[in-house]
Amino acid sequence: MLDVLIIGGGAAGFFTAIQTALANPKLNIAILERGKEVLTKVKVSGGGRCNVAHAEFDPRALTTNYPRGERELLGPFHTFSSAETMAFFQERNVPLKIEADGRIFPESNTSQSVIDCFVQETDRLGITVLKNSSVIAIQPLDCEKGWQVQSIRKVYQAQKVVVASGSNPKIWELLKGLGHSIVPPVPSLFTFNIKDDRIIGIPGVSTTARVMITGKSKQNSKITVPLKSLAPPEALLQSEGPVLITHWGLSGPAILKLSAWGAVLLNTYDYKFKIRVNWLPDFHENAVLPYLLEVKDIEAKKTVLRTHAVALPRRLWINLVKASGISETTKWADISKNQLQQLAQHLCSSEFQVDGKSTFKEEFVTAGGVDLKEINFKTFESKLHPNLYFAGEVINVDALTGGFNFQNAWTGGYIAAQAIAQTK
Repeated sequence: MLDVLIIGGGAAGFFTAIQTALANPKLNIAILERGKEVLTKVKVSGGGRCNVAHAEFDPRALTTNYPRGERELLGPFHTFSSAETMAFFQERNVPLKIEADGRIFPESNTSQSVIDCFVQETDRLGITVLKNSSVIAIQPLDCEKGWQVQSIRKVYQAQKVVVASGSNPKIWELLKGLGHSIVPPVPSLFTFNIKDDRIIGIPGVSTTARVMITGKSKQNSKITVPLKSLAPPEALLQSEGPVLITHWGLSGPAILKLSAWGAVLLNTYDYKFKIRVNWLPDFHENAVLPYLLEVKDIEAKKTVLRTHAVALPRRLWINLVKASGISETTKWADISKNQLQQLAQHLCSSEFQVDGKSTFKEEFVTAGGVDLKEINFKTFESKLHPNLYFAGEVINVDALTGGFNFQNAWTGGYIAAQAIAQTK
């Protein structure tokens, strides 16, 4: 019988195994991985560089990056956080660097450094790694003496089991069979698909903006005449930061943050919803209009298109000017008040229809999983079954992009390992 069996050969699984062996070298530990390769998500994360953590060293501030799990992770982050993550890798000859935006990467700029570190540690610590071993059954042994786990290759018995299988629907179904509640999984960290002349033809343009999800208009659907007195819908969610125009729509940190915080809501909309973008987040359109009137007086002889009137990328400015009904040859002196109003609106309150989503690079992140109310966050042990632990994305915790999802894996794995190593 094994002392510890870990289901899942990803970041959380390997880290839990290593930390358990470090805490108690006498334990017989094995990892079951369903695929022919281990750590595949680590390999592609961060564009192949592996964003191992984020340089946020205050536990409370760190939790604000978790749409699901913010309250539960506060205690665990006081035990194991970004500083401890950095120390772990640097003590194992994986020097790290902190980039300007706070993301932490290996100095080597390759995820292979992290993979090699984990594989070398498991070899050194005598941890068994079993590949091509999909799990098809999990059941407790009589008298709470441990667990029996059946893979497609073999049946294993272990005193303790750690489920670190990520977003694996089959494992969630097995956990449901054990009585655990599974919050239905929905995608998180995705980009918005938008077809609109204002952003077509300018992929790669990036600027700071405020983005608001407004959902469905409250106007009666039978009324087709636009009402000038109709107030714009209130923002359901909003964020501010860099927005990147892509071939398929909008991406960038501000969009990804909205997709994470709105993961459940946007799923109910079937990813068809409206957003409002303020391309000049420091201004409101009512303030921009008087400014544009001043520009009209000062730059009267210049064409609107060629004037750098606001701090926007030139290609975006040109598209917004054209969307306002202003031609390439129109001079400021000839622009009408209505055109100026249209321009102010496009600058500060552009409404876009989102029609679907796209995956952000190779970052497959899911909101959903084992209900947090059923987990003891002092040990990451199941409240329903003794000697059953969880780590990583299998639980209903997900985070913004920037190394935060990995931090959840490292923290959960470490705390579970300490609990396992200290009990008989």
